[in-house]
This record gives sequence, C-alpha cells and structure tokens, in this order.
Amino acid sequence: MVLKKKKEIQVDAFFLDQQQLEKLQMFSKAGEQNLASLLLHCAQLSDGIQQIQCIKQIIPLVKKMDQNSACDPMVKACLDVLGETYFSLGAKNPLKKVLASSLNGLPEQFMTLAVQSFVCCLREELKTTDVYLYRKVLDNLTSCMEDFSLGRASIKNLFEEVLQFLQKSLLDIQEENRKNHGNRIVQTQLMHDLLIAIKVSMMLVQKLQENIQGSLWKHHESFVWQSMCSLLKSSTNFLMDATLLQTVQTTSGLAVILYTKAMYEPVEELPALVSDLLLGSMKQAGVPAWFVSNCGSLCTEELPDSVLLFLCHGALAMLEWKNGSMGENGEKLLLDIASVLLSLSSELKESSMATSLSRILAIWTNSALAALASGSPDLKIKLNGNSDVIGKLLEYIYTHWEHPLDAVRHQTKLIFKNLLQIHQTTITGSNEKPDPFFARLIKRLLSLEWHVKGKYASLGCLVECVGTENILQLDRTIPVQILDVMNDQSLAPYASDLLETMFTNHKAHFTLSIQESTWIDRWHDIWVSPLLVILCEGNHDQTTYIIDYYLPKLLKCSPDSLSYMIKILQASADANLGSRSTRGALGALMACLRTARAHGHLELSTIMSNGLVSTECIKQGLVHQHNQVCIDALGLLCETHRSTEIVSMEEMELIQFFLMYNLNSQSPSVRQQIGSLLRKLFCRIQESSQVLYKLEQNKTKQELLENSTKRHPLGILQQYKDFMSSVCDRLFEVLFPGSSHPTRFSALSILGSIAEIFSAPKGQAQVFQLDQEIDSARVRTLIQCFASTFEEIKVLAFGLLMKLRDVAFNLQDSENLDLLFQAAVDLSTSTKPYDCVTASYLLNFLVHHNGLQHISLGKWVEHNPQIGENTSISTVEKNTLAVIKLLLVNVEEEIFQAKKSLLQAAASFPMYGRVHCITGALQQLPFNNLTLIAEWKEMVARLILMSYKLSAVVSPVVQSSSPEGLIPMDSDSESSGRLQMILHEIQPQDTNDYFMQAKILTEHCKVESEKLDDHRSMENICTEMRGKERQTCDVTAQMVLVCCWRSMKEVSLLLGTLCKLLPSQATSEHSDGLITVEQVKNIGDYFKHHLLQSRHRGAFELAYAGFVQLTEMLSRCNSESLRKMPEQWLSCVLKEIKSCDPSSTLCATRRSAGIPFYIQALLASEPKKSKTDLLKMTMKELISLAAPLNESSSVIPQVHALNILRALFRDTRLGENIMPYVADGIQAAILGFMSPIWAVRNSSTLLFSALITRIFGVKRGKDENSKKNRMTGREFFSRFPSLYPFLLKQLEVVTNTLNSEAEELKIHPSLFLLLLILGRLYPSPMDGTYSALSMAPFVPFIIRCGHSPVYRSREMSGRALVPFVMVNEVPQTVLCLLEGLPDFTSPCIRQNNIHGTLLQVFHLLQSYLESKQLVSSDFQQGLGDIITCIGTKLWLAKRSFGRLLGNRVVKLGKSICAAFWMLGEHIRKTALHSCPVVGLLAGHCQRGWRLAGSSVRVQSFLPSFCSGREKTNPCLVTRAACLDVLVMLSTHLGKFQKQGMQLFGFWEEMNGVISDSELVSSIPYSPAVPGLIQYLQSITKLVISVLSVTAGPDSQDSSSPVAKKVAKPSLSIVHLLHCEFHEVRLLALEAILLWLKQINSKQIAEGGGVLCLLTDLEGTLLTMASKEKNLQCFCKVLEILYNMDLRNVLPKTECFINMNANELLTWSLNIVDTSNSTEVQSIALKFASKLVIHLLQNHQQISEVVLKKWVQLIVYFCGDEQQTEMLLAAAEVLKSVTSFLLINEKLILGLSDTLTMWKCVVLLLQNEDLVVRDAAAEVIQVAQSEKKSSEGTEFALRIVNAPMALDLAFGVLCEQLQRWGEIHAGVLILLEWLLGDSNLKEDSETSATEEDHYLFDKGEVNFWAEELTHVSQLSKHLLLLISMTHLTLPDHRELNRLSRIALDQAQLVGHLLRELPPTPEFSKTTEFTRLAIQNERISVCLKILNLLKSDDTCKNENLDKESIRSSSSGSCTHFTKWAGGLNSSDVQGIRD
Repeated sequence: MVLKKKKEIQVDAFFLDQQQLEKLQMFSKAGEQNLASLLLHCAQLSDGIQQIQCIKQIIPLVKKMDQNSACDPMVKACLDVLGETYFSLGAKNPLKKVLASSLNGLPEQFMTLAVQSFVCCLREELKTTDVYLYRKVLDNLTSCMEDFSLGRASIKNLFEEVLQFLQKSLLDIQEENRKNHGNRIVQTQLMHDLLIAIKVSMMLVQKLQENIQGSLWKHHESFVWQSMCSLLKSSTNFLMDATLLQTVQTTSGLAVILYTKAMYEPVEELPALVSDLLLGSMKQAGVPAWFVSNCGSLCTEELPDSVLLFLCHGALAMLEWKNGSMGENGEKLLLDIASVLLSLSSELKESSMATSLSRILAIWTNSALAALASGSPDLKIKLNGNSDVIGKLLEYIYTHWEHPLDAVRHQTKLIFKNLLQIHQTTITGSNEKPDPFFARLIKRLLSLEWHVKGKYASLGCLVECVGTENILQLDRTIPVQILDVMNDQSLAPYASDLLETMFTNHKAHFTLSIQESTWIDRWHDIWVSPLLVILCEGNHDQTTYIIDYYLPKLLKCSPDSLSYMIKILQASADANLGSRSTRGALGALMACLRTARAHGHLELSTIMSNGLVSTECIKQGLVHQHNQVCIDALGLLCETHRSTEIVSMEEMELIQFFLMYNLNSQSPSVRQQIGSLLRKLFCRIQESSQVLYKLEQNKTKQELLENSTKRHPLGILQQYKDFMSSVCDRLFEVLFPGSSHPTRFSALSILGSIAEIFSAPKGQAQVFQLDQEIDSARVRTLIQCFASTFEEIKVLAFGLLMKLRDVAFNLQDSENLDLLFQAAVDLSTSTKPYDCVTASYLLNFLVHHNGLQHISLGKWVEHNPQIGENTSISTVEKNTLAVIKLLLVNVEEEIFQAKKSLLQAAASFPMYGRVHCITGALQQLPFNNLTLIAEWKEMVARLILMSYKLSAVVSPVVQSSSPEGLIPMDSDSESSGRLQMILHEIQPQDTNDYFMQAKILTEHCKVESEKLDDHRSMENICTEMRGKERQTCDVTAQMVLVCCWRSMKEVSLLLGTLCKLLPSQATSEHSDGLITVEQVKNIGDYFKHHLLQSRHRGAFELAYAGFVQLTEMLSRCNSESLRKMPEQWLSCVLKEIKSCDPSSTLCATRRSAGIPFYIQALLASEPKKSKTDLLKMTMKELISLAAPLNESSSVIPQVHALNILRALFRDTRLGENIMPYVADGIQAAILGFMSPIWAVRNSSTLLFSALITRIFGVKRGKDENSKKNRMTGREFFSRFPSLYPFLLKQLEVVTNTLNSEAEELKIHPSLFLLLLILGRLYPSPMDGTYSALSMAPFVPFIIRCGHSPVYRSREMSGRALVPFVMVNEVPQTVLCLLEGLPDFTSPCIRQNNIHGTLLQVFHLLQSYLESKQLVSSDFQQGLGDIITCIGTKLWLAKRSFGRLLGNRVVKLGKSICAAFWMLGEHIRKTALHSCPVVGLLAGHCQRGWRLAGSSVRVQSFLPSFCSGREKTNPCLVTRAACLDVLVMLSTHLGKFQKQGMQLFGFWEEMNGVISDSELVSSIPYSPAVPGLIQYLQSITKLVISVLSVTAGPDSQDSSSPVAKKVAKPSLSIVHLLHCEFHEVRLLALEAILLWLKQINSKQIAEGGGVLCLLTDLEGTLLTMASKEKNLQCFCKVLEILYNMDLRNVLPKTECFINMNANELLTWSLNIVDTSNSTEVQSIALKFASKLVIHLLQNHQQISEVVLKKWVQLIVYFCGDEQQTEMLLAAAEVLKSVTSFLLINEKLILGLSDTLTMWKCVVLLLQNEDLVVRDAAAEVIQVAQSEKKSSEGTEFALRIVNAPMALDLAFGVLCEQLQRWGEIHAGVLILLEWLLGDSNLKEDSETSATEEDHYLFDKGEVNFWAEELTHVSQLSKHLLLLISMTHLTLPDHRELNRLSRIALDQAQLVGHLLRELPPTPEFSKTTEFTRLAIQNERISVCLKILNLLKSDDTCKNENLDKESIRSSSSGSCTHFTKWAGGLNSSDVQGIRD
C-alpha cells in the first residue's frame, strides 16, 4: 500500500585537466555560444545531472553548423576533448551512456574527424600495461561495442591492436592470478577481470565478423589468424582449469565453440566435430591441425564432467538451431547433447553444478523447440513424448522437482513446460483426441499424493496444454482437494498458483465456449463456494493461507465474484459469528472485504454506505475471540490500495476502540501484525496529510467559501492530530505498573513506529509530532521499562528514547540523572544475572547526555579538562570513554579481589556485569568517526589485558572435567569449609598450559600492569560504590558456576567486539586501527585454547559467538598473515585430533565440548562464493576418521570426527556445500553404530539423527506416518547414489542374521537405523523404466526384517514396507504375505515370523483402506480376495482348542455323561498326531461325567469342536496382531456396508472368533502373562466394532436381509463392563461415550444406530460409579453420566445404589473434595453442577450447606495455581449456570454466592492461559445472546476476547444488581473487590526473602493479567452505576468500615514506598510494582467512597466528571503518584 520512495540517482560529474580547459578556452567566445563554450560550461558544472542536460545540447548545436565547419580546428579540439572525456568516465556512470547516445546523432560530415579523435584516444588506452588497470580498458571496449557507432568504427580501425591487447590481457591476468595464489580477495578481483576479458573477446568476434573475413581463412600466418588461435588456446586452458571460478569456465566453454565456429571450415561439419568432442570419439586424422594444436587437451584426454557440461552449454548457445541450417548433423548433435547432459545429471551433485546443469537442460529444450520448427520427420519421432529422450527427461524432472535448491526447481518447471510444447509440436496435425501421452501424464500426476510439490507446477503446465475442463472431468473434487492442502504453509504457494492457473483457464474456456451468462454460476460453484465453506469452518492455518495466497488471485481474476461472496456471507453473518477456533461467516466476510479493499476492488465508504457491513459488525470483528478475525477487521480499516486515501472519522473511532481491547495479545505473530497494520495506517495519515497541506496551499479564498459544506483540509488535519494524540495517550496509559509484557511490547512498538513515521525533515509541515506529547512523567515511564525482565522491552524503550533523546534529557533534572547513573553502576555488579543487562541499557542511554561528566561521572573519574572542553569531540565519545574507564577500574579491582577469593567474588561482586556493560557501550560507539584515537588505543589494550586476567581467574572452573558438580550445593558451614578447600586446591594448581602462560604476562603486559598501579587510588572508590556494609550471603555452587561461565561469556563477546576494530587494510603493527595485528593474533590464540579446553557448554557456546566475529573479520582482512590463520588453526586442530596423543587436552566427552564449535567457526568464515577448499579438506579428513578402514585405530579420533561431523551437518550456513558429504556421513554413522565401544555408538546415533534432519527436513508434525518429511526412493538415491548399494548390502547382512534355523537371539545393531531411513522413502507412480535405482530389491529384505526377535524392529519393518508398495499392488502383496503364514499343520511355527508378517499386513491394509486413489470395482475385488484369504488363517486369532474343549466339558451335566465317552473316542480316532495334547484331552473328556454342570447338546458341540480343531494359536501376541487386522477390516467394512458392499460370511466368522474368545468364558491367565492385555484390548475392539455394525439401521430392521444374515455377537456391552480387566472396561466405556456424544450432537439419527446399545445402561453405570476402583474407568463412568439425560439417570439411583438425588449430589461433591486426580475432580464437579441446576430447575430442595460447598469448590477450581483442566472445568460449569443463576431475574442463590460466582468469572477472564480465558468468555457470550434475544437488539457483541469480555462482565453485573434491587449491598461488595485483599506487609517480606534466595528468580513474570486494567474497568462501571442510580450511602456502617480499611492501607503503602531505596523501580522492582498497584487501587477506591459520602449537589458534579473520565479510558490514568502515596484531598474527604 505504502509507496516506496524513489531512489535519488547519483551521477558523478567529470572534470577536465588544465590542458583541456586551456584548449577549450582558446576557442570559446565571450557572449556567443559555440561548441567550445558549451563544453567549457559543462566542465565547470559540479553536478552530474546538470552536465547530462548540457551534453544533450551538443548535437542540436552541431547540427546548426554549416558544411565547412568540419575543417574548423575548434571542432577537432572539441571532439578530442569529448573522446578523452568518454574514455575517462566509469562504465556505470550515466554520463557515459548519455554521451554515446548524443554522439550517435553526429552529422555525417563530422564522423571522420570524430573517428580519428576516438581512435587516437583508444590507441592510448590500449597501451595500458598495469594488469589492475586492464578492467577500465575492457569496460571501455565493451562500451564502444554496445550501440555506439563511433566506438565500433574506432575498434574496426584498430582491430588488430584490440585483438593483440585482448590476447595479452588474458595471458597477463592468468599469470597475475597464479602469482597471488591464496589471496582470495585479489584472486576474486582478477577472476572477474578475466571473465570480462573473455566476454569482450567474444563480443569482438560476434559483432565484428566482417573484419575477420578475407585474410583469415586464406593466410594461416596472418596476425589475425594467429591472434584467434591464441584466444582459442587461452579459452581452452581456462575451460580445463578447475581452480578458476565456475563463471569463468562456463564463459570459456562458450568462447571455445564461438571461436571454433568462426574458424572452422566447412561449417556443415562443425556439428559432427562438436559431437565427437562430447562423446569422446574424436579421431585426430580428420581434425584440422590448428584445432589439435590449440585444443589438444579437449581431443586427447577424457574430459572432466564439468568441461563436458560447459561445452554442451557452448554448443547450445553459440550454434544456430533455427531454420535447420545444420542439417542432419545438427539434429544428431542435439540428441547427443541431451544424452550427455542426462548422463551428467547422475554425476554432478555439487550445488552450483546441479544448478548449471538444470539451466543448460532448459536451454536444450528451447533449442529443441527451435530445431523442431524446421526439423525432419525423423527428429519429430525422436522427440515425441513416447521417445527415449523425452522419457529420460521426465525421469530427470521427477527426480529434481523437489530439489532443495530453488533454482533447480524453477528450471525443472521450465523443462517440463518446454517438454510439453515439444510433444505438442511433434503431434501437430494429429487427429487423435485425447492425446495418449497427455492422458497418461495427467493420470500419473493425479495419482500422486498432494504433498509432492512438483505435482502442482506440472499440473499447472498441463492445464495450459489440455485445459482445466478436461482435468476436472477426471475428478471434480480437485479444487476442494487442493484447498484442503493449504493448511500447510510450505505447500500453500504451490497450491494457490495451481488453482490460479486452473480457474483462470476455466474462466477463459467458459467465456469462449458458452455465450450465456449462466456459466458464472457454474464457475462459482467450482471455485468460490468451496472457498467460502472453508473460510467459515476451516482451521486457523488453512484459512490464513487461503486468504493470503488464494483469495487475492481469485478476486483479481474475477472482481465481480466479490458481490456473490458478500451476498452469501452477509446472509449468515449474524447467525454464524464464529468461535475461538473458527472464523464463521463474520470472519470470512471481514477477510473478503479486507482483501478486496487492499487490492483496490472496493472502497470503505462504499462498504459502509451500501450496508455491506455495519459499524457494529466491524466492532464485533475487532474484538472477536478468533485472533485472525480481529486482524482482518483491523486490516479492513488500515489497508488501502492508495497510500494517500483520507482516513475517515469512522475509521479513527474504530481504531481507538480496537486499541482499548487488543494490545494485550499473547501471540507474537498477532502483535507483529497489529504493529504492521497500524504502521500502514500512520503512513497513510502522514502521506494524505502532505496532500492535504498542498491542497490547502493551492486553494483560493473563493474555493474555501464554495466548499464550506465539505470537509476542510484543515479540519481533517486537526482530526488527524487529535486522533494521533489520543492514540499516544492510550499507548502511554497502558505502560502502568504491572502491565503485562505483551501490552508493553505492543505499546512500545507502535510508539516507535509513530516516532519514526512522523519525523519529517525541518521545514516540512508535519501533522503530528510525538515530541509534543512527551512530558517528564512519560519519560520516566519509558526509563522504567528498562527494569522489565524481557530484553525486547528494554530494546524498544531504548530505541524510542533515542528518537526522543533531546526532549527526554530536557525533561530530566540533574538529581534524577545522578540517581539513574548510581543505579546503573550498582546494577552492573549485582549477583542477579539479568541486572547487568538493565545497567547496560541505562548507561547507553545516559552517555548521550552532554552534562553527564559534570552531573555524575565527575564523582568517580578524574576529569580531563582538555577532553571536556574540546567541542569537536562528540558527547557520546567523551561519555563512553569515561564510563568504560570507570567500569574498567572497578572490574580490575574486583579481579584482584577474586584472585584472593573466588567465593567472595561470586557472592558479592561477580565481574561479568561490568564487562557486559563495557561491551554494550562499545557496540553503540561510532568507531569510524572517533577523535580520541590515542586514548582509545590505550583503553583497548587495557581491556584486552583485563580480559586475559579475568579469564585466568575463572577458567579453572569452566575447564574442570565436571564444572557443574565441582562445588557442593550446600550452604552450611561444614560444606563451606570443604568448598574453600576445593577452591584452594584447584586454583593455584591450574593444569591448563595456556592459562599458566597467560599468568606469566609478556613484557608489553607488564608495562600495562605498571600503568595500572597509578589507578590503585580508585580502590576506596570501588569499595564505596559497592556499599560500605555489604551483607554476607550464602554461596552456592550455582553462584560460583554462573559467575565463572558468564565471565567467560562476556570476555569472549568483548574480545569479539574488539576484533572488529581492526581495519581491513591493516598490514603492520603501526596501523591506524585501535587494535594491532599482534593483538588480534593473541586474541585468536586465546579463543583457540578456550574453545578446545572448556567443558561448560555455556562457556564454549558463547566463546564461539566471539570467535565467529574474529574469523569473519580475518576472512575479509588484507593482511596475508592474518588471512591464513584460520587455515593454519584448522590444520593444527585436525592434526591434533588425528594424533591420539595421550597428553592432548582435547575433551573427548561432552560431545567433544568446544571442538565442533571451533571448527564450525573456521569453516563458516570461508567466503560463500569461493571454492570452499577448507571445507573440502576438512570433510575428507573427518570422513576418513569417522569410518576408519582398520579396526585397530584409536577410538578417540573417531569419536571427535563423528561429533564434529554432526555439528557441521547441522550448520545451516554451510548450505548446499555440505550435501555432497551426506552419503559418506550416513555410512559412517551406520558403521559406527556397529562398534563395540559405547562412545562411538553414541556419537554415531547423534550424527545419524542430524543427517536424517538434514536430508528430510525438520519434522514439524507429530504424525509418524506423514509424508511431509519424506522423499521418493528415486529422488533419494539419485541425490545419494552411493547409498543404494550400501543400504542394500547392509540390509542383506542384517536379514541373513535373522534366518538361522536356531531360535537364538541374534540382533544386528544397524537394523533399526536401516529401517528408519527406508521408512522415510516412498515409491512414486512416476517411477518409470529408465531408472536403475529401483526400489523393488529392498522389498524382500524388509519383509524378512519382520522376522526379527526384537518387537520394535518388527513394528518398524511393518511401517517401512508400506512406502515400498504401490497402492494398486497392495492387495497382491497382502495376499502373498497371508499365504506365507503357516497353517496349523505346519511342523515348525515361529511366532516372531507370524507376528512380523501380521504387522506388515496390518500397515499395508491400513494404507490401502485409507487411500483416496481407489477405483471402486478394483477395490471391492481386492478386498474380497484378502478377506477370503484371511478366513483361512483365522486359527491365528483363536485360542488353543484344548483349553476351549476342557472348559466346555467341565460345564456339562451328569445327564449327558455318555456323550463324553463318545466324544473321547471320537477324539482318539480323528485327532491329528501332531497335536501332543490330544490324548490328555480325550481322557479329560471321558472324566467329565463326574463333574456337575448345565446341560449342553452334544450334537451342537461336536461339529464345533471338529471344525475348530485346526484353528488354534497359543500365542497371545500374535492373536492380538491378527485381531487388529480383523478390527480394521470390520471397521471399514461397516462403512462400506452402507454403500451396498455386504460380506455376510465375514460377520459370521467374526462372531465365531468372538464366541471363541476368553471374554465369553473366563480368562484363565494372570495379568502378568505376556501379551494378555494386548490381546484383551484387541478382542474388545473387535466386539465393539461388530456391535456398531450390527446396531446399524439395516441390522435393527428384522425384515431386512442384512438383519437375517448378520447376527449379533454373543457378547453385549454390559458383559464388557463387567469384565475383571480394567483395560476391557475402559475401551467399552470409551465406546459408550463416543456413541453418546454422537447422539447428543445429532450425528446419529435419534431412532436408530447405536441408541439401542445404550438402552438400560444407567443402572449398570451407577453401580460401576459406586464400586469402580480404576481411576481411568471411574473418570469415564462419571463423564458418561454427565453426558446422559438426568431424567433417565435419577429415577434409577434408589434401586441401584440406594441414593436419592440429594445424596448423589453430596457423593459427587465429596469426590471432588477427596480425589487426588484433577481429571476426576473436574468431571465430578461438572456432574455435580449439572445435578444442582437440574434439582433447582425442578424445584427440589437442596440444603444450604451443600450449595455453599458447591460454590466454594467452584472458587477453589478458579485459583491461579490450579491446573488448566480444572480451570476449564470451572469455566464450563459457570457457562452452564449462567442463564439460570448469574443473569436470572431472581436471585436464586442469594447475593453473596451469586457475586462470588461472578468473581470466579472475572478471575478466569484474567487467567494467564488463553484457553481458559476464551472458555470463560463464553459465559459473556451466553449472557449477551440472552440479552439480544430478550431485548430484541439488532446487534450485540457476543464472541469476544477476554479484555472485552471482562469489560462486558462488569457491565452485565452492574445491570443485574439493578434488576435484583441489590445496588446498596452490591456496590459495597464490588468496592471490596476493588480494594483487594492482599496483606502488604507479609507480601513485601516474602518477596524480599525470595529475591535473596533465588539467583535467577525475576519475580512474578506477567504474561497477561493486569490488576489495574481490572481495577479501571470495575471502577468505570461502578461510577456509571452510581451516576445512573444517584446512589448515596452517607451513614452506612459497612461503608465506614471500608473507609477505615482503605485509610489504613493508604498509610501503610505510603510508609512502605518511603522506605524503598532511591530508585526502587530498578533495585526493588517487584516490591515497587506491587506497592504502586496497591496504591492505585486504594486511590480509586477512596475516590468512589468519597463520592458515596458526599451530598447530592457536589456528588452529581463529581460523578459526571469521574464517569466521563472513566468511560473514555480503558485503564487507570493516575500513575503520577507512585512514589508519593495518595492524594491528600481523597484522604481528607474520607476523614471528613
């Protein structure tokens, strides 16, 4: 919206030397304008733009001259000057182009003279011999050849000289480059010069071919021929030189082909020559000798891949492909180039090469299109879509369309687009419709998953070829599918682009093919209607991305659709306001209107005047619960298409309304959007105000009179000013004590934007200035923001104060500044780590005050009058130097003391705070503009010395082998003694070599130390500053460790900052920089030793931050010794890692500690565009160490290498440069995982994890099976081809260990890793026949992995197999797996193998049944085959028939004992010999006659046994796995049954399995039996699934065929509820709850479905509730009862649990009271609350005690300390009772309890948790909805955010008090709320104690709740209530009591505030804030009490004032009295 300011064009003026000026002066004539005088005038101008205007006058002047003027010496002299000027100007100077353009118009008679002048100048240029000046000559030659006739003529005249110069320049630059090897900066410059030289040479040959004709071909001895040969030879050498930049090599490839083309004869044979070159089939016999002599290396050697690539590029770019000029040879060359490029694609993996290859392939497709235009029929056949070349190109596209490089993806899209055009060209004239190639492509693309990004661009290209309608005919749901994908931000841009292509094409198709206007409705149905549904009901991310990406494109294509959208949404906006999770129609409407206005489709005035949306509607949007609806409503007001559109009064009022309730947003993204949108509004105000000022200036008085009825510009400007002033008032208001972090962040951000936008240059009219709104109180408020515990608040406050610093300092008195300075100095040595950050910001602010030296610094630092009085020195520099000097003196003294006692230092004066402040002061200093160079040099030297000393003191702790555990945590005297002893032991005996050396300082350091002795007098000052009587405090290990590692951190950051002071040109000790080369080298050594030896992560991580600053500076430095240091350091550390020296101090534990950081910093500093030699060298070394060839090598180097590799692969700065090493890294990790040594395995695991993230991306979702972080096998193995054989081989080795016949446990360590990788791959329907990297060989190995003895491995193999099997191949694969399962007759049954196979079947079936690409007939056939096959393996799901038979036999009665004998005989005769238990069973059966039991018919029993004898499985785990497969089939078949797919036999089998299970009989196992619980859960799921199906409407109808064939299972839901295992009961209860919720939400028809399953369950559930012991089950029972209709439940309580309704209520309340589970408590309270309302509504009596207890429990649930679940339960309860208790016309519970519940609502609305606040806001939604329906108002705010809800809550409450007639009592209770109930004295003491005890405790961190906002809103509504009702309570006893309490508190607060130190906001922040808040509460309360006591006359006046003030403000505005107690008039009024 906001227009960018145009860049001012900078033009450097040219100047003539004295000789040229004299020459022009000689010919210029006074008073007459001729060419000489014009040029002279032009040369005397100092402005380049004016010179351009002057030059443009030259040609018109020359054209006026007569014909004879050509002989005039003046013209010759002027042309000479112009030539010299032209060649002296820089290439980028616009003057050069203007001069060339002017001279192109020179009349013909002057051309000869001009050419002579330019030739003369050019000849001088060509005499240049300095290599570093060649670039200027080359630029001039380029300029001459670019559209400049004079220049071309000059070069033509000097053709041979130019050729000679170019030949010489190429050789010279190459030689100079060789000499400067290693100097990257110079080499880079030379390579760019070389590139230009090659390009100029090519341009010369291309543009001046006529000069080469004649002598060239006939005389090989001619100079031109020799020069061309030289150029060709040089270009060949450059092409073959891999050390040059890739761009140089690429251009050389172009040059080689160009020169060869110019020199080769006959031209027709050139394509054959190039083909032979590329294919390596060159035969020198037929090649010209000149070519062999100059390009011999191309003819004889096997060419590197990169050279082949660049030659292909050259051939494609330099040869003529149009018009068929190269004939058949050209066509062959085209196909050969394609073949070479495609073969290179599998070899060139380095990122820059991969990018070049994709670009060259795109060029090939363009060349192919050009060749096809006039190509032979044979070429058309060879480039047809079905040809090999196109097939391989498609393979390339499918492999690279998701490449990590944007450039490759973009080129891949171009290739695909051109490929489609190539095919279209080949089939032009064909009558076949539709084309099979396109049809096949569309089908394959549509079969891909939508997460494949390449699918979108490819479909978009196809749409352009075949049209949207043809694609929609295949699947009409495509638009909806694409919209569904848009909840993923990574896919949203691709999806929106595809949708745009489709709907634009579709609209064009309709427009052309259908004449009537009805087509627009069809178009809307397809593209607009689905959008509106999603906007209303979609999730947050999806709707946001659709609005951002899709909606603007849709409106751009069809602006008329906006009215259709608004019409649809308007109709339902009031009814569908949305919720906290959905936008609703209102939110969708806001989004559409915002987008339309922002893109210029609609004006706000039109929106408002046409009634498209009302002001109330926008207000509802501005305070909506859904954040994005608020943002859209705000965007509607702020975003416009024109940046100068006038802001209306309605907009300003609505913005003010928005600011009242939305600044306190916890979402950072929402805060950022609010800031951004308001910034746009302020820019609009600023820019439109400038337009208004201009309008006002241009108006005449008459116009003003005529337009008096319209809005005056001045009137609008005044409105702007008032609006901005009110905005600033609001923003400063919310910075009150206790305001939350989000509020402060929002306010300060917006104020910063205002200060920035309204800061116009002086002299320009300004509508608003923030300076004018600032007073001393506001400055103090901003300074107090430095005390915030959030650094971003400090940053914003500091930035704002810097913008207002002149005003801020003028408003601060010297005493206050002195106190601030003292506070900063004190905080800099605080033991609280965050205090030093505050100190740093305070000091950085104060150093800008010009009087700081006199006010504060003079007390501490000796004043230097010379510096102080020197006005040329900036205030900041003087003050910063003095402050750093003060801090340095202090820290030096503290280091001296710390050497004596580190404990005392840690407890009393940790040194890191001072150093932090020094670093902060240095960072804001302008180093390039310093005056006191000598003083700063000395200061820097002292700072470096101090850093070394401090490091020496604290380093032993952080370099200890266990820094965290070095010091005991106890603080008792005995432990303190041990502590002293340990410190005494470690400190003098420092074993680190470096720090031993560091203590023995160099001679230079000794000199510095002597200088320091002069400052010893400062010791007393330091002591005084720290306080004379510092209290002793306990020292903990945490204190010592924090002191040490933070000191190391600050030293590292300080040294890193100091390194930046070295100028880039520093070459010697005597440099002008503030720091010397030697000092930088010493700092480098310090970092090296520190990083390699520190053990504490905090220390070395932050040392790394400083070291990075150093290495980045070194890489840019001009000093060779410094520039080579990183390389030397890297070599040394790698050598030390390899050496395995026992004396090495490198840390092998802690993931190698700082070593990876050290190497990271060195490698990341390499220039991005370099050859990354250091990285290549390092990776080669590390890979060899990480995967050693011999096992005997040492382990330590391997561990280091693995840890370092992990760090490097995680470093994003290395980008794609690290990718070529990923495959080696994976191999090293997998091989390392097999090591017998734990350290290697551990490091390998970490490396493997880092590599998985590097390859597949960061996992952002919780779904393990999501395909987001996956890639196709083809893409994976084409990017990492070496992993294909490696993984296959490893998998083969792994599976061989699983196939041994012996049942011993063999576990291969790398199985897990292999399955982890393979599980991330998936096959693609795009896989063709061209790829050698097929996924098929992996499948049998993965299947065999399912036989692993490890459960987790079998599970992973099941998941890993799914991606390798195509969806259409699943049925066949599942059948194969099922057939592989053993029959009961199998002699050897391996349960592990069965389990693994069943898991694979399960996961394959799951993917198959969930797939969206299924064809109905194929699907039914495949599923039928699978069910048939599973039917033959059902024995795996059943228990052992022996136990089955025995159990049944036991139950038989004596009456059928004869049958037992018959049965026994039957078993003996027919039993299978393979079953060892048969004989036992037979005997058992024949003994069964002795046992009594119920009668069973033998006839029915025998067949059951006989059929079941082959179906036995004793293993519970495999039975469970088989049952899981059956459950899944049952669930899905239940859905398909509705579609007419009925498999009755399957349901019979399922009933058989259920009847056969232990659930039917008894469970004869103990719970400890492996797999029992798993089995019981699976069989229960099957029962529930079958019950759901049999309870369907068809099954319930006894006449239906389904009911006759699908029998109910033998188990009921009640049976499951009575099971002894709680796992079974829990699953049953969950199913009941789900069915109940479906019925309640009307998802199931009332009469049918599962309703019959829930009949008469109430009694069972009540019994369970009274007896259930398992907590989860009990909780579910209560939840079910809560969801049931109490009218059905209560009548059964007496019968089943002997309780009446009241007793049930008491019982449930007791559960809430006694339970330890929050889940049980929550649901019990909800159930009890439902009971209470039910009983009260039915006029049943409840005892007062019970009701009181219920209310108290709700209050308890609303406590701040409660868990979210309990708070949400309380919110739900309050919502449920709102209508009946909170807003009823009658007081059901009494005033006290009702107001208590209202207080709970208020508490929940101020909770820190957004979910709780939103739930509580629903109470207000209910209240407002009832108010709207009862009062009949058109619009009421209902779905509101918490701040608005809080305001409305107080409003509703006050209204209710009036309705109840309880104003007197109610107001007094509300006044008590206002006053609060905190005990100030105890709170102060507690906070002080806590502050001392907890090192990192920052007090109460406030993320949302604001006490004073609550106070403000309550007081506002109280005042309005009092005003409306004219309430007075002059002699009320309760009022007097409140008055006394308020006065007592007022005195106590005043006393406590006076006791605080001088700057309590910094030193006692928490206590000060608490007192300030209470002070404000008391003040407001006293004001209202005063009003209630006053007489009517005064009262009404006061009330009017107060109510107006309160209603216009959203928060308290009386914060000017924080430190001074209360207003005396308030107190006096109460006393009177």
